[in-house]
Amino acid sequence: MATTEALPETHDSHGHDHDHPPFLAHHFDTPEQQFDSGKLGMWLFLVTEILFFSGLFCAYAIFRAQRPEVFIGCSEFLNTKLGAINTGVLLFSSLTMAWAVRCAQTEEFKKLTGMLAATLSCAMIFLGVKSIEYSHKWELGLLPPAFYSYHPDNPHHEGVSMYLIYMALPFAIGLLGLVIWFLKAKASGDLFAIAVAKPMIVVFACFFVGVGLGTILESGETDHHSADHHAAADHDSSETAAAIAAAPSDTAAADGRALSSSDDSIRDRLARDETNTGIRGEVRARQRQGVVAGTGVVPRGAEIAGPIASVPTNVNTRSQAGVFFGIYYVMTGIHAIHILAGIGVLTWLLVRSVRQDFNRQYFGPVDYVGLYWHIVDLIWIYLFPLLYLIR
Repeated sequence: MATTEALPETHDSHGHDHDHPPFLAHHFDTPEQQFDSGKLGMWLFLVTEILFFSGLFCAYAIFRAQRPEVFIGCSEFLNTKLGAINTGVLLFSSLTMAWAVRCAQTEEFKKLTGMLAATLSCAMIFLGVKSIEYSHKWELGLLPPAFYSYHPDNPHHEGVSMYLIYMALPFAIGLLGLVIWFLKAKASGDLFAIAVAKPMIVVFACFFVGVGLGTILESGETDHHSADHHAAADHDSSETAAAIAAAPSDTAAADGRALSSSDDSIRDRLARDETNTGIRGEVRARQRQGVVAGTGVVPRGAEIAGPIASVPTNVNTRSQAGVFFGIYYVMTGIHAIHILAGIGVLTWLLVRSVRQDFNRQYFGPVDYVGLYWHIVDLIWIYLFPLLYLIR
C-alpha cells in the first residue's frame, strides 16, 4: 500500500479539477487511489502470464513422464555453467530492481537511474550468454523436430558462428547509435541526452560482456567433453589393441588347451599339423574373438545363459531429441522475449528517471515494472532446474 496523501480539490462550475498534479490522471481523486488501481491491473496481467507459463510447464511434465530417457539424455547437451551464471545475474537484477523502487520513493534520482541501468545491464548479460548457448546448439543441429539434424560425427565449426553474428548485430547497431548520439549531445551541450546516453552505452556494452563470458564457459565445456570423449576412445582402443596383441603370444598355450580338451574334433586334429595354416588361423581367430568380446564363442545350438533384458536406444532422433529441444526453445525463447519486453519498459523508466518524473506520491510505474521483472526472474528460477539440473 502506497503512503500517499489525499490532495485538496477545487472544482469550477463545469466540474473541472484545477488542483490535480500533472501525474494524477483526471479520473482518480487521489494518488493513493491511482497507485492501488494500477497495481491491481498489474497483478491481473501477471496472473495471465502465470497461467500462460503454467501451460508450458504442464506440456513439459507430460512429455517428460512419457519419455524420461529422452530428457535425461538430451539434458547432457545443456551447459549447466551458462544456466547457473544466468540465474545469478537475474537474481542480482531483482535486487537492483527492488532498490530502484525504493530510490523512486525517496526521490534519489541519481541512484534510481543507476539501479535501473544496473538492472538493464544484467538483462543484457543474460541475453549475451543465451545467444552463445543458442548459436552453439544451432551449429550442432540441436533444433526442433522439423529442423533437427544433429549427428555425433558432424564436424564442429571453429570461429565465430554466423548465428551469433545475426543475434549480436542489432545490439552492435544500437551501441554504435548510442555512441554517435552521445558524441553529438556532448558537442551541442545537451545535458539531458548525455545523462540518458551514458548509462545506455554501458547497458548495450554489457551484452557483449555476456557474449564473452558465455564464449569462455562454452568453449571450456566443449573442450572438456571432447577431451573426455577422446580419452575414453583412446582407452578403449588401447585395451582392445592390448588384448589382440596379447592373443598371439598365448596362442601356443591356448592351442594346447583347445587341442587337449577336444581330441575328437576334426578341426583340432587338423590344426596340429603346421602345414594346415588355414585351420590354425581359424582357431587363432576364434580365440582372439573371445578375448575381444570378453567371452567365449557360443557354439551352434547352445543356449545363452544370460538373455538381454533391454536394448539401449538412440534418443538423438527428430521424433525424440527434437521434441525435447522444441520444448526447450519454446520455454526459454518465450522467457527471452519477456526479457526483451522488460528491457523496453526499463529503458522508458530510465528516461523518465533522468527527467525526474517520480516523487514520493508518484512512483507507481517503477513499482509495476518491478513486479513484472520479479515474475520474469521467478519463471527462470523454475526453468533452470527443470531443464538443466534434473537428470
